[in-house]
Amino acid sequence: MGQPIARYEALQKVTGAKIYADDLPVPGRPAYAWMVTSGIAKGRITSIDDSAALAVPGVQMVMTHENRPPLGDAKTFSSGGLAITELAPLAGPEVHHDGQPVALIVADTFEAAREASFKLKIAYTEDTPTATFGSPGATQKNLKEVNPSFEPIRFNDAGAALAGSAHTIDSEYYTPIQHHNAIELFSTTAYWDGPRLVLHEPSQFVWGLKNAAAEQLQTDSETVRIKSPFVGGAFGSKAAMTHRTALAAMASKQLGRPVKLVAMRDQGFTHSGHRQETRQRVRLGCDASGKLTGYDHTQWEFTARTTPYSNGGLEKTAAMYDFKAVKSDNYVVQGDRNVPTFMRSPAEVPTVYALEAAMNELAAEAGIDPVEFRKMNDTRVDPVKGVPYTSRSLNQCLDAAAERFGWSRRNPQPRSMRQGEWLIGWGCSMAMYPTQMSPSTARVTLKRNGTASIEVAAHDVGTGCYTIAAQAAGERLGIDPTRISVQMGDSRLPPGPVSGGSISTASVTSAVANACDRLNERLGLPADATADQRRAAIAAMSMPELDATGSWFPAELDQKAVDALYEGGVRIVGGSTDKRAMYAFGAEMVEVRINERTREVRVPRIVGAFAAGHIMNPRTAHSQYLGGLIWGIGSALHESTEIDHKRARYTNDNIAEYLIPVNADIGEVDIIMVPEVDDEINVLGVKGIGELANVGTPAAITDAIWHATGIRIRDLPVRIEKLL
Repeated sequence: MGQPIARYEALQKVTGAKIYADDLPVPGRPAYAWMVTSGIAKGRITSIDDSAALAVPGVQMVMTHENRPPLGDAKTFSSGGLAITELAPLAGPEVHHDGQPVALIVADTFEAAREASFKLKIAYTEDTPTATFGSPGATQKNLKEVNPSFEPIRFNDAGAALAGSAHTIDSEYYTPIQHHNAIELFSTTAYWDGPRLVLHEPSQFVWGLKNAAAEQLQTDSETVRIKSPFVGGAFGSKAAMTHRTALAAMASKQLGRPVKLVAMRDQGFTHSGHRQETRQRVRLGCDASGKLTGYDHTQWEFTARTTPYSNGGLEKTAAMYDFKAVKSDNYVVQGDRNVPTFMRSPAEVPTVYALEAAMNELAAEAGIDPVEFRKMNDTRVDPVKGVPYTSRSLNQCLDAAAERFGWSRRNPQPRSMRQGEWLIGWGCSMAMYPTQMSPSTARVTLKRNGTASIEVAAHDVGTGCYTIAAQAAGERLGIDPTRISVQMGDSRLPPGPVSGGSISTASVTSAVANACDRLNERLGLPADATADQRRAAIAAMSMPELDATGSWFPAELDQKAVDALYEGGVRIVGGSTDKRAMYAFGAEMVEVRINERTREVRVPRIVGAFAAGHIMNPRTAHSQYLGGLIWGIGSALHESTEIDHKRARYTNDNIAEYLIPVNADIGEVDIIMVPEVDDEINVLGVKGIGELANVGTPAAITDAIWHATGIRIRDLPVRIEKLL
């Protein structure tokens, strides 16, 4: 462990040889399905004429709400299930959002199915939809009304603390709609073998999908198999079960042949979810010496009427500094849109942006350097819960980033740094992500020839999970990781956790380590055996192979959580619990250059310093941090899904008009891995890193823009027109 070895599948990926779910072979010739989606955002289907569609040569069926087979209910994540929405596929004539599937056409060829979709005649009565904040018809609810487990924070008297503060700020922030746009499209291939259903579908939780699909299709979960060997990008969008799973399975059953269904790029904008837009108000105060006093944070999240999904997240920002009083409230605003879902650092990206932007504003108001302001308000405990951090290396990250960046040379006055017609600004932010863990199991098989294999229904969404699992076993068994094969992404394997929330590495490697320790015990090896002793014991095995299944769960859970995993249950522990606070931290410093005439914004360099416990593989970790920082630049300056406020339809639902950074937008990216030891967190002292680096970047960039221009932009993304 800790060695920067290359991902074992890297060569296959870059040469195009790697097999993804949609590439897997099926028995016989598949039929091809096309989802027909609604042409309105709110209303009702009044008639469907499928005669012309059925007349297209090769068309086998047109499925609508009028002839769809019966389906069972599917619970959403918040209800203990995996469905993205409470709305069943083709449930009835009502249209709840733009892009809602209203028919499925299946044909012998993809081209015939698509041609028939243009000939399907659907008539609607249309109502005026609610598009976003400020649109007519929006309904607001306190989050507790839709999520009884939510509790607003009331820690001491924040109002009084703010009233008595020497310096205060009161600002509102806006974060936009964003979509994942993974390279791999949303696909499902379904086929039946008698009562047994096989689904090839890119998934972040194959055991959860297996159970959720069985529940909706009203079949035994033991007869359902999910195969998802690799996932071509997900970022949260492939964690939940969408409508396509049941649609493909129903069509396959009716036709008696495999059915392949792929949501096109524009359909993906409404078929899965998105990061919902937020509005936030932050009131923050400090005394004359710069010590924080009161913190009052209110968030409004825009969500769907059908399923009021919310990310929340204010309990995490409340734990970040030595606040003396905290008040937070969360509201959902419902309209006629598809349901949001998880997107890389779902709660943290918007809420930490607002907190960190406010910290920068308050530091400027108090005349204190923003790096020193954060350091002087560091804390070793969650101030609201009063529990200690297992480790917290924020100050070390701030120092490391400041030294590398040259922060001491920063002139604090806005518009004080320039080169020719380019205004120069420097900004900073804290980055954080809760260390989250879930139960996991894993089976390890040891062979006398000195090789081993690992089987776990975990997932590689591009993070290198296969390689890291092999490294964990190699360390425990004394075997070169290249001699260890790994199988993942199949629901026939021992269940692993959902691949989201930066859960996989800490959870899966802990289960793998447990299985390896069991093998070592059976070989009679002491815990402190050397690698040579382990290899000698393996060579002396009396049987050709030996296997053991290990399971692991966080200290806050028990064996029941592992049992629930076999039923597709999700049990996640992270952030602040009743006994400990578990987070990874970072510091980000960024330079922007803004053309004084054109207002073009460039980011020539960014430094990120991160502390996340034991680093299993510095090479894959560097890749995650690099991608996170680039994502953060895009989140600050580029990404936004635009919406037609009259029709509640996305207008840039393609990767040509959905802006993300390209090579020309990214300058020097410097990453520092700050050493950190955390013996309390889990077996291997590992923290998740995949969602850490992109959390603080937007606040650092907006602060740098203010430093360059004197203009505070609180509405993301920052585009040229906002600086004119």
